[in-house]
Parts: sequence; C-alpha cells; structure tokens
Amino acid sequence: MPAKFRISAILLCAVTFIVVAGPMPTHGAVATHKHEKHTSKERVKDGVYVPRDAHHHDEHGEHNVDFDHEAIIGNTKEAQEFDTLSPEESKRRLAILIKMMDLNKDEFIDRHELKAWILRSFKKLSEEEAADRFEEIDQDSNDKITWKEYLQDTYAMEDENFKKEVIDFDSYEEEQKMIKQDKEMFNAADTNKDGELTLEEFVFFQNPEEHPQMLPVLLEHTMQDKDLNHDGKISFQEFVGDAAQHHDKDWLILEKDRFDTDFDANSDGFLAGNEVLTWIVPSNEDVAVDEVDHLFVSTDEDHDDRLSYLEILNNYDTFVGSEATDYGDHLQNINHFEDEL
Repeated sequence: MPAKFRISAILLCAVTFIVVAGPMPTHGAVATHKHEKHTSKERVKDGVYVPRDAHHHDEHGEHNVDFDHEAIIGNTKEAQEFDTLSPEESKRRLAILIKMMDLNKDEFIDRHELKAWILRSFKKLSEEEAADRFEEIDQDSNDKITWKEYLQDTYAMEDENFKKEVIDFDSYEEEQKMIKQDKEMFNAADTNKDGELTLEEFVFFQNPEEHPQMLPVLLEHTMQDKDLNHDGKISFQEFVGDAAQHHDKDWLILEKDRFDTDFDANSDGFLAGNEVLTWIVPSNEDVAVDEVDHLFVSTDEDHDDRLSYLEILNNYDTFVGSEATDYGDHLQNINHFEDEL
C-alpha cells in the first residue's frame, strides 16, 4: 500500500483482490513506471504495478506484518522506530487512536468505523508519499514541478529528444515509450494547464489510479501496452501475456476463470473500456473491507461483530501490524477526521 512510487501505464495482475488469498501472480502485467529513482519496492515490482492488498502477504502467502507496520507509520524510518517501543507504550498510543476511530463514542469499533479509518489512512499515505517525492523533484524549491525538473530527476535528461548513445535498442525504445507516457500523464495531472504541477496536482500524477480524472490516460496506456493486435480490446491471450509460457494448464484454467468471472462483464471473450479499468484499477473500498475482515477475524474474540477497546488493546501487535493505524499522521489530523466522515 504505501507508495514511494509513480505509475504511468498501469496494469494490474489478474487477481481476485482478497486479503485471505495467496500471493499475487505477476502475469499479464504491463511495464509501469519502474525507474529506481521513484518507484517503490512495495507498489512496483519488476515493472509491475501491484494493488494494495497484495502486499499483505509475503512470498509464502502469510500475512506480511512488516509491510503493514510501515503502512501504519507512513514511512520506513518511523516504522522502524515504532518497532522499538515497549508493549506498554504501543498500547498507550493505540488507545489514543482507538478513541479517534470510535466516531459514535460507544466504546466499540464497528466495521464502518474501522473501514472509514483505513480509507483515510490510504489517502493520507498517498499524499505523504507524493509530498516526499515532490520535494525531491522540485529542484528550485518553488513549490512547483516543471516537466524539465521531472525529466532531469527521473531520467537524467534535459530534453526528451536528447539522443544518447544506444547500447540496447530494446531498452532505449522502452525508455522512450515511458517518457512519452509520463509526459501524457504529467499533462493530464496539470489541471490548470500552466505547464507545472503543484503538490495537489502531483498527487494525481503520482497516484493516477486513485483519481477518476486520470483514468482515461491509464486506459489509453494500458491499451498501448497490452492490445498487441490493435483491435481495441484485450483478448485472454493478451491478458495473460508471456507469463503463459511459464505456467501449467491448471494456472491457465484459473486465470481464464478470473478473466471470465471478474472482468469480462458482457461475456464476449474480450475486455474493453470499463472492463479494462476494472482490471487495472484497484478498489480502495474493496481493499479496506478485506483489511477490516482480516482484523475482525484476528481480534474479535467474542464474535459479536464489533471490537471493544480491550479486544484491540489485547491484540495491539495485530493492529500495529495493520493498515488501520497510522499513528503519526492521525494524531496531527484529529480535528479533520470526523469532519471528513
């Protein structure tokens, strides 16, 4: 979930977004923004965009507490510091957060309250990470980013038309493609069309999948990357891509079922338009519900479908290791939380 990342041509792996599922395969995905300068080991792996909930699992399919802990605190350094806290201090801080989550002040956290908290955490984490990246790129510290600044920082180029020595033609072509798509994304995020991005606009650029106005560009880039025969739709073969060569028949059957059941809404054997967007754009709502389910299964000891303060505190390590409690951020935004909800 947290993302020191930037995404251009996003294509999700064809998975069912369920927290209790196993680790997400990386088939059928298009190269996204994968420059080491700004991608995240959590959100982008081998050039593949990964939805938030896939990071809940390690390579063995177990719940990834380490990742969740970073998501809670909002950055790696603070997460590491939190690891050093005593259980007593962890519980003390968590108790403060519980009271903030409890919107109706009934001393229980219901599913709605926990989901609302998690969704806000997602939003704040994205904004924080965009702000960190923004500061890196803004070379003249004027609180705006030009295309030239982005190009210099990300590609070490003054001009996208600069002809450098080509050692690997395929890599050169791929980089040129990414630069073109980056610029299209940059222009789409530039809502006032002044040629520069404010921090607010850069949030759109950094996290386009979370902002409806950016989805047409994501769809266009996806089709450029995946629609190999240029017929305006994605076949199952294009959906699985080269990964089909490395898996067995059972894997193909599973992926075909996902293709048909989860994405091909009109059952015509292809993905187009909104069907492609359903595939490539993760739903924060779905991820939040899945995380709520995970936390309730882990901590609702009396099975009354609500969490008492004591149940949460008794399981403080589970909540410290979830995406529900971004301690540092939420304590600074107490007054805004209830207003937003």
